[in-house]
Amino acid sequence: MTKRYLTSNLKVLGRAVVVASLCTGVLAGCQATNVGEVLHQGYVVDQETLNLVPVGSSREQVLLSLGTPSTTATFDNEVFYYISQKRKRPVAFMKPKLIDQSILAVYFDKEGVVSQLAHYTMKDGKVFDMLSRTTPTGGKETSFLGQLLTGPGAGQAAARNLFKNFGQ
Repeated sequence: MTKRYLTSNLKVLGRAVVVASLCTGVLAGCQATNVGEVLHQGYVVDQETLNLVPVGSSREQVLLSLGTPSTTATFDNEVFYYISQKRKRPVAFMKPKLIDQSILAVYFDKEGVVSQLAHYTMKDGKVFDMLSRTTPTGGKETSFLGQLLTGPGAGQAAARNLFKNFGQ
């Protein structure tokens, strides 16, 4: 009776070892580092191409060397922006996560000649110029009330209308 008991335990143990080996192999395959994909979108700037458009180049030379920009400045059309992003997703059906973003800004003067090149990246969630090591800011540092009282045009008119009947 002990022989039959020992034989059945060895069969169960053998099956358990086979199942454990298969599970280990399947799970090890899920941990591979090359699973997933890296997505590159937009214009990837390399140093050779950047050297083709030094300060002083014409707008046409920039268009021939770098191609059509991703976008241009909203108001005066004096800035070309070439934007690229690098995203990674672990599995094909998951949403890609932004890893890196790069913006090449080509500034033109009034004659259509390159006056400045700037290469912006994402650093701590803020746009950061890698060439001059500065973070651009726009506008003046004034409060809302200060803008109403000192601002030209609509701001002054709104302040006058607001305070017109104040003392009556």
